[in-house]
Amino acid sequence: MIRTPLRPLARILEARATGQDPRVIENRNIRARQEDMREVARNRAEGRLLVLGLFFFCAFAVIGLRMGALATSTAEEPRRAGAGAAISAARADIVDRRGRLLASNMETHALYAQPHIMIDPQKAAAELAQIFPELDHARLLKDFTGKRKFLWLKGTLSPEQRQAVHDIGEPGLLFGAREMRLYPNGRLASHILGGTQFGEQGVHAAELMGIAGVERSFDERLRDPARVGEPLELSIDLSVQAVAERVLYGGMRLMNAKGASLVLMDVHTGEVISAVSLPDFDPNFRPVPKQVKDQSDSPLFNRYAQGVYELGSTFKVFTAVQALDLGLVRPETSIDTGAPLRVGGFSIGEFQGKNYGDISVEQIIVKSSNRGSGRLAMMIGAEQQKAFLTGLGLLTDTPFELSEARGAHPQTPKRWTELSTVTISYGHGVSTTPLHLAAGYAALANGGYAIKPTLLRQDAPRKEARLMSPQAARAGVDMLRKVVSEGTASMGEVPGYGVGGKTGTADKPKPSGGYYEDKVIATFASIFPSHDPQYVLVVTLDEPTDTTGEKPRRTAGWTAVPVAAELIKRIAPLLNVAPEFEADPLLEPTYTASE
Repeated sequence: MIRTPLRPLARILEARATGQDPRVIENRNIRARQEDMREVARNRAEGRLLVLGLFFFCAFAVIGLRMGALATSTAEEPRRAGAGAAISAARADIVDRRGRLLASNMETHALYAQPHIMIDPQKAAAELAQIFPELDHARLLKDFTGKRKFLWLKGTLSPEQRQAVHDIGEPGLLFGAREMRLYPNGRLASHILGGTQFGEQGVHAAELMGIAGVERSFDERLRDPARVGEPLELSIDLSVQAVAERVLYGGMRLMNAKGASLVLMDVHTGEVISAVSLPDFDPNFRPVPKQVKDQSDSPLFNRYAQGVYELGSTFKVFTAVQALDLGLVRPETSIDTGAPLRVGGFSIGEFQGKNYGDISVEQIIVKSSNRGSGRLAMMIGAEQQKAFLTGLGLLTDTPFELSEARGAHPQTPKRWTELSTVTISYGHGVSTTPLHLAAGYAALANGGYAIKPTLLRQDAPRKEARLMSPQAARAGVDMLRKVVSEGTASMGEVPGYGVGGKTGTADKPKPSGGYYEDKVIATFASIFPSHDPQYVLVVTLDEPTDTTGEKPRRTAGWTAVPVAAELIKRIAPLLNVAPEFEADPLLEPTYTASE
C-alpha cells in the first residue's frame, strides 16, 4: 500500500503562496489515513467472524448428527469403557431345537457392607446371623467393628432375604444389582448345560462366566454384547431329554448300576437329540468339585463324553462290515470259529466257553463270536483295521462341542500287533467313549458316510467322507437287526420299530491294573428303525447287576438291552417315527369267486 505523506511539499508551498494554513492539509491527510486503517481492520474482523461462524456451524452439525444416530440406534452396554466402567453381566439365552428355554438370566442382588457408616454394628451382625445361618456372628461383629471399610457378605439374595435385610434398617448394609444364571428345568440336561460362576465383580454388576458344558464351550458367544438378543439354539429336544432321563434313571436303579449314560443321535445330521449322564446335578446349585479316587464317582463326571471305556462286542460289527467292504467275505461266507485260536501266545476264547464251529459272517455277529471276529480281523490286517476305525472317528478326539469331550482321548495300544488286531476286533484293547461309538454306528446307518456329532441344531444332512460302500453298510444294519430278532439282544425288540443293535459287555478295569471279576461296563448300541435308519441310541450301564434270576446277571443282554428297548418305546413317538407292522397272513382277507 502506498502511503501518502502527511505534509506533501508541493501542496505546502502552494498553500503558503496563497496565504492558507498548511496544518489544514496535514489534518486532512491524517483523517484520510485513519479512515483507511479503520476499513482494513473492519475487513479483517469480518473475515474472522465468518471463519468462527463456520466453525460453530460445523461443530453443531456434527453433534446433531451424532445425537440423531444415537437416538435411532439400539441401546448397548459396552463390555469395557475404561477404568471403573460397569461390568457387562448380559448373557444370551440357551434354547432347545424347538425354541424352549434351557437357560436364561434373572435379576437378583448381592449384599455388601460399609462398616464405617454403620449406626449399630452389633445389631446388624446379630440379625444377619439369624437371616443367614451360614454366616458366623462373631466374625461379622469383628469385621463390622474393625478397620475394614468394605466387605462382601452374600453373592446372591432371594427376594425374601433382601426384604429381611432391608427391614434391619442399617444404612451400612447395601445391595448391589446382579444377574444370575437360571436353569428353569432344574437337573434336566445338566451335563449339557454345565453351569456358570461369577467372574469379575463390581458393586453394581458381576460378570457371568461359563465353567462347564455349553456354557463354557460357547462362553465368548454367549457374552457377546452384539448377540445377547440371539439365543443359542441346541440340537437337543427338551421333551425327549426329559423322558430319556426318567427312563434311564429307572433302568439304572432297577439294574442296581452305579451309573448310566445314553446318547441319541440323528444318523444324517450328527445332531445329538438327547444325552444323559447319571448321576447328575442341578446347575442352579452346581456342587463344588471334590477330590475322589474314582473320577466317575462325582456327579459332575460326564459319562458319555468323558467316560473312556472298553465297549466290548459292540465293535464286532465294524470288523464284519470292513471285511465285507474289502470283498474278503460275504454275509453267508462260512468262517471257522472253533478252538483253538492262539495269537501271540494267547488263546482266544468265547463267552462261557462256547464253541460255534463253522458259522457264517452274519452268525458271527448274531452269536457274538470272539474267534469269528478275530479271524475276520486277521484277514483284514492291522493297518487297514486301524485306518478304518480312525475314519469312523473311534480312535481320535471327537469334535463335539462340550468342553468335557475335549479331554476324553481314546486309548489305543502303543504297538498295534496281531494280538491287538484280534482283541480290538471284539472291543478289547481299545477304549473310547459312548459318544464315539454313537458316531461310528451312525456311519453304518446313514449308508457309509462319516458323521461328526454336534450339539448345534442343523438345517440339513451333513455328509462327510464316504467310509464304506452302501451295500456293506446295509449288510451291517441287517446283521444288527438279526442280533435283536435272533441273537443276544432279543429283549431289545420293540414292535413296529425294527430295532437293530449289538450288545457289549466288558470287564471293568481296576485303577491299580487288571480287571474286576464281578464288575462290568454293559453297552447296547442300537439303530432304529432298521428298514430306514434315522437314529442311533447307545445305552451304557456302569456295574449293572440283574437280580431277578436265580443268579446275578451282568451281561448287556440282560441289563442294557431292556433299558434301551423301553427308551425306544417311549421316545420314538416323540421323534415322529411311525411304527410299521408286518401284515399277518392269517388275518389277510380271502376272496371266493362268485357263481
